[in-house]
Parts: sequence; C-alpha cells; structure tokens
Amino acid sequence: MDEEANELKRFLHWGPILTIGNTLIIGLTTLSWWPKDFSFTTQAHLGMFMLVNVLAAYNFVMAIMVGPGFLPKQWRPQNSRDSKYLQYCRKCDGLKAPRSHHCRRCNRCVKKMDHHCPWINHCVGWSNQAYFVYFVFFYMLSNLHAAVVLALSGSSYFIEHSIRRRRSGNIFGLSMCLICFSLALGMVLCMVKLLVVQLRIILGNKTSIEQWIVEKANNRRCCKQHKLEPFVYPYNLGWYFNLGQVFNIESQTRSQGIEWPVRKGCDQYTLTKEQMAQKKEKLERSRIYRCIRRSTGYWFPIFSQGLMATVCVPCADDPRICVELNDLIRVTRIQDYWLFGELVRFERGEPHDMHRRCTRGWFPSRCAIDVTEQMDAKELSELKNSQSKIKQKLNQD
Repeated sequence: MDEEANELKRFLHWGPILTIGNTLIIGLTTLSWWPKDFSFTTQAHLGMFMLVNVLAAYNFVMAIMVGPGFLPKQWRPQNSRDSKYLQYCRKCDGLKAPRSHHCRRCNRCVKKMDHHCPWINHCVGWSNQAYFVYFVFFYMLSNLHAAVVLALSGSSYFIEHSIRRRRSGNIFGLSMCLICFSLALGMVLCMVKLLVVQLRIILGNKTSIEQWIVEKANNRRCCKQHKLEPFVYPYNLGWYFNLGQVFNIESQTRSQGIEWPVRKGCDQYTLTKEQMAQKKEKLERSRIYRCIRRSTGYWFPIFSQGLMATVCVPCADDPRICVELNDLIRVTRIQDYWLFGELVRFERGEPHDMHRRCTRGWFPSRCAIDVTEQMDAKELSELKNSQSKIKQKLNQD
C-alpha cells in the first residue's frame, strides 16, 4: 500500500463521508422496510443485499487504501537517453514515466492516472482502477436492490392502510422511504453512467486523460497545415488483453505502472512524444497578456470583477491565480469572461515569493489586455528566457 498511514486520513473528507453516510441511511432504511415474513425467498434476498453491500464497502476501502500508485519522486528512466522523450515535473523534481500525470490534489505524479475522484478522495490509476470499477458496479447493484425494496414495500403500505390510519401512522417512516428511494435511484443513474464511461475507456486500454490526448492528436491531423501520418494509439491490444491490463493481477503488475506492452510499430514513448508535440503547438499559439487590473484569485469575484465574471465561471476545477499590475501572463485558453494562462514575469515580489502564490490558472479577462502584437521577436525571446530562469529559481528554492 502507498503510505498506508496517510491513506487513513483520506476518509476524513466530505467525499468518503458523504458516500458512507448515504450508504448507511439507505441501507438502514431499506432494512427497516424489509418484508417481515421469514420465507426462504425473503431471507435469500436479504442475504444477497447484505453481500452486495459488503462487496461494495470492501472495494471502496481498497480503492482508497491501495491508492493509484505514485511515481517515486525524482524518478528517472534507466536509460538516460530516453529522458528527452519525457516531460519534467517541477513539483516532484523528476521525469514523468509514460502514462503518468501529476495530480494537484495528491501533489504527486500518478501512474496511469485516469482522474481524481472526490468520492474516494483519491486518484483512480494503475493500482486501484479495478477496485474502483468493482465498487461502482456493486454500489450500483446495492442501490438498485434498495430502490426496488423501498418502492414495493412503500407502495404496499400505502395501498393496504386507510387514509385515516396513514395520517396518524408512520409519517416519518414514509417520508424516509420516499427520500431514500429517491437517493438510491439517483445513485443508480450516476453509477450506471460512471460504469459505462469506465468500461468504455478500459476496453480501449485508455484513461480519461489519454482519451483527450488521442482526440487532440486526431484533430491535429485533420488540419491542412499538418502533414502528419495517422496517429496510432500504442496501448490498444484488443478488448480481451485490454481488460487484462486492469482486472488480471499478473498482467497488471508485470508493467509496475511504468513499462507497458505496445502495438507493433509503436514504442514506449509514442504517446508522450505526441503529447509533447501538442504542448509545443499550444505554446506557439499562446498569447501574451499584460495585467491592467489586479485580480484577487477568488473563485467567485463578484465584488471585484462583477456579476458576469461570477456567473460565467469556467466549468473546471483548475486553480485561480492572483495577478498584479503589469504582470505578464502566457494565455493558452480563452473564454468569454475568463482566461487561462501562466505567469511569466512578475512586476511585484521576487521569484521565491511565488511559492506562496499559484502561477498557473484562470483569471478574469477584464484584468488583462493582449500585448502579443506589441512585442517583437527579441522581447518574446527574452520573456521566454526570463520564464525559464524563474522556474529554475523555484526549483532551487
């Protein structure tokens, strides 16, 4: 297990607490409305309900405790010549192995990272994806079973008792039955959607991040200015072997989350080289903005930036950055009222002060103006060198 002592703290988060609380409320309410007869069918259904809940709870705990598999800090490939094909992670002070990505919440590079799930307060990745999928599957079955029992028991009680007896009877119990039925049904719909998404990417031996990379790779090749060969995703080995990469322990542990079997004509760095090319093009398309109005870095800056900037916040969990007057920001994404970029020159404070200040994220568009056309090639080159020096200074500190 990865840092088992620290993993216990992950249960003290709103995601696991809500999941456990929701399970207890639905489970206890369902048991209170369970048919009172002692027939074999009723007892068999009760045993099945308890078994499914135990399996869901076991896989939920294992998904948290096992963890996704963190890449060691300051990791380097065995062959130093392969370093040029890999990206550097400033936070972990090492290179990112193929299929690894840095998680801001875990503050570590995660092997075969799929996404950070708030319900388990952990990433879903190489080590725990199977446990996560099993949890979603059994949790869906337990809530479906609970919804059926609550619907049948509640409707039977409503039909069999007169209106007068219902008014003086178990009003609280009926209310809890209706509330828990709605909760269980909602959880079933959410789990079905999540299970379909997970199975779809597993059958293609992808992650949610890699699926987005492949889409961008295909879009690059649709542009007329790019005369590139069709991109071949290197890890798709057929649905049977793809399933084995997640659910077969031997196949999963063979790679140790670093080296993966690939298709003929591909190598370990086919995907990483494509990702680096995409990031290089994104930088070439980026625009330089100068801050003309201070931004506080708040998520909902209604008092400083106005109503529209607050209402039209980006649908993303990326951080917000604080920008000062005359700061320069390299912008890579543009929305109506928000810009996403990275600070490249700071007009106030020294570079080491940036450890207390996020340097990459969203900020309101009314706080800056585009000055790319006003800067010549020499100034842009100096700005790039300045950004490199700042990053080196941050690494040393």
